[in-house]
Amino acid sequence: MRPDGRKNNQLREIKFTHDFTKHALGSVLVEFGDTKVITTASVDLKKPKWMSDDDNRGWVTAEYSLLPASTNTRCKREREKVSGRTHEIQRLIGRSLRACVDLEKMPGMTITIDADVIQADGGTRTASICGGFLALRDAIKKLMESGDIKKNPIIEPIAAISIGIVDGDIRLDLNYEEDSHAQVDSNVILTKSGKIVDFQTTSEGEPYEFERMIELFNTAKKGINKIIKMY
Repeated sequence: MRPDGRKNNQLREIKFTHDFTKHALGSVLVEFGDTKVITTASVDLKKPKWMSDDDNRGWVTAEYSLLPASTNTRCKREREKVSGRTHEIQRLIGRSLRACVDLEKMPGMTITIDADVIQADGGTRTASICGGFLALRDAIKKLMESGDIKKNPIIEPIAAISIGIVDGDIRLDLNYEEDSHAQVDSNVILTKSGKIVDFQTTSEGEPYEFERMIELFNTAKKGINKIIKMY
């Protein structure tokens, strides 16, 4: 039995609250159990400075932050330089969201997804990707209504979930207690059609068999399909 009474293949209670903030063009409070993340989409009607003049694509990028009281002990704000972990997570969010859009259909535009974790209980990066996609989709809908985007650049939805092996069992959507002593830890990001955006799996102890990896992936895929149906 899992600490919260769930079955091994059962997601935590998931909730998406749209238009959570007033000023962002897209904003979603995403809740995976006790993990809560505010995701917002802000739009700058110009492309990044590093992009060449003859590059007609737009861009989607992301920033991620654990707010000070989001964990058991206060974490400091990263004011001057982000940690390696934060840098890795926001790069993961950004490239995941770029994988589901046609950047050429949003020329001369930068959309920044901010993922601010207000309460962390495992799976913050995967929750950020799910909420980030919905905030992006809401923002694009408004940009199409205003005429700033002519054609919908979203190719298909994406979603992400954590999964791992804990005490010999494959468990979906790990909370912090499970994640902190998992023998195998994995994050899976897929499109609605089942294409792989990211499948990162790490053994925290003894190596694991190939067959277990396939079982991890297939269980995660079923969970992701359930999440996308909630969109």
